[in-house]
Amino acid sequence: MAKGENIKDAVNSFVMFLEEEQKNEKYEEAQEKNDDNISKKHDNYEVDNENKSNGFERLTAIVKKAITIITMDNDIRINTDQKKSRISVYGKDLSIVIGKNGASMDALEYLINLIGKRKKLIEKNVILDVKDYRKNNDDKLKEMATNMAKKALKEGKRIALRPMPSHERKIVHDLLSKMKNIKTKSRDDEPNRRIVIYPLTKE
Repeated sequence: MAKGENIKDAVNSFVMFLEEEQKNEKYEEAQEKNDDNISKKHDNYEVDNENKSNGFERLTAIVKKAITIITMDNDIRINTDQKKSRISVYGKDLSIVIGKNGASMDALEYLINLIGKRKKLIEKNVILDVKDYRKNNDDKLKEMATNMAKKALKEGKRIALRPMPSHERKIVHDLLSKMKNIKTKSRDDEPNRRIVIYPLTKE
C-alpha cells in the first residue's frame, strides 16, 4: 500500500475515533444530568483559568495523538503558548502534516479547533504551527503586505491581495492598521476571501 494511502487511512481512523468518542461523551452526559442542569450549565457557562488551562492541555494532547497517528512517529515534540493560543509541533519528517502550501496543517488546525469548541475545551481558536512553518510564513506575509501597502500609496490605487485564510487576513489587517493613510477591507467569500488595500491620500 502506498504511503499516501496509509496516511489517508490513519487520518480517517483518527476522525472516526474522535466522532465515536464525542458520541459516547454526549450519551454519558445525557444520562448523568437532567434537562434543568444542562440548561443551567449552558446559560451560565464560563471557563475559569483552571478549566482553560486543562482544556488547552487536553487539546494539545489530541494534537500530539493526531500527528503521531498521521506520521506513525512516536517522537513528536510539542511547545505551547497558552496566552497566544499557539501549539507548535516539532519532529523529524512532518512534511505530510504541513502539506502543499500548508494546506494539510490548515485542515488539521480547523479540525482541532472544531473539537476544542464542541468539547468546550477552548474559548478561542488555537493556532497550529508545524516546524515553524506558519511563523516563517507569517514573517513573509508581513513583508509582502507592507510592500503592497507602500505600492498602493505610491501608485495611488487599491491593490487586492491573494486569497488568504482568516488567520493570515487578521495578521494583515492588524499590521496595516498601524500604517497611516491606509485602509483595508475583506471581500469575496471563502475560500477566495481576500484583503483589498486602499490608499487614503489618493483615489
